[in-house]
Amino acid sequence: MLDVIGMVVLAAVIAVNINAVSNAMPLSAAARLAIASIAGAWTGLAAAVAAAGVFANTSLPFPWIGIFVALPMVAVGAAVATSPVVRAALLAIPPRVLVGINSTRVLGIFFVLLAASGRLGGPFPQSAGWGDVITGVLAVPLALIAGREGVNIDRALWGWNVLGTLDLFAAMALGVTSANGSPLQLIYAGAGSEAAQLLPWTLIPTVLVPFYLITHGILFAQLRVRRRTVSATRASTQIA
Repeated sequence: MLDVIGMVVLAAVIAVNINAVSNAMPLSAAARLAIASIAGAWTGLAAAVAAAGVFANTSLPFPWIGIFVALPMVAVGAAVATSPVVRAALLAIPPRVLVGINSTRVLGIFFVLLAASGRLGGPFPQSAGWGDVITGVLAVPLALIAGREGVNIDRALWGWNVLGTLDLFAAMALGVTSANGSPLQLIYAGAGSEAAQLLPWTLIPTVLVPFYLITHGILFAQLRVRRRTVSATRASTQIA
């Protein structure tokens, strides 16, 4: 039953996140459709690879989940570096959208439930689960003030962004090092990260984790731009 609920909820979250981000960018309808199509194809590919048992194959020299986490970020990074249009479109996403969609990370409670049922073990589900819950809960009030200007608001956003980013990296590290039978296993604790290697839960590391990391990266870039703008305004005021 938990798997069925998880599949429905995760599919809905992925769809909502993609729709929210694509609609927030100043792009044509055709470009938005293209983004949604690419994201949908990636989700389908991740699901197909998981269904084939590749992510659960611990005999591979390197966990394929890591490849699926990295590729979307590499692709977006390359697009940003080579296309001013893409860079401008991403920077134009309102901060409240970037922060607000992270509120769906409260669903990290699923990891805790999987641990309670014995399908995850060790520090991985507790770190990934509660870390996401905390990040998601904090995202709600921050999203309401993210569009305002002010040093304290920017500091709050910086702090939350660092917390959310570290939470994801910690979860990935613990997930990889607690995968039973993996050549990278360092933690031996019951089921380890077994459930995260199977559908529907593998959609979290292969689709949602890179998506959230990309939103954190965009927000970091926006905050840097805001800080430079404030510094330039102060400098011009002092000269005047």
